[in-house]
Amino acid sequence: MTDEMQKTGPFAGIKIVDVTTVISGPCSTGILGDQGADVIKVEPPTGDIMGARGKVAGFTPAFVSCNRGKRSVALGLQKAGL
Repeated sequence: MTDEMQKTGPFAGIKIVDVTTVISGPCSTGILGDQGADVIKVEPPTGDIMGARGKVAGFTPAFVSCNRGKRSVALGLQKAGL
């Protein structure tokens, strides 16, 4: 991050790995991000279940609201054939 992009707030400097789904978890980590935490959302390659229905421009409004300001990564952790 550049100096201009540094977050401020009580959780500034704290990194959070968000592996939550649906509504309550992503909204909770979103609030921590609002308070300055660096939140990294981890999803399967198929995406979060919350992003599946009612898409507008590729995302659901609930997904965008709860995951605003987060960085993200998709990880496929299952072995082939399982």
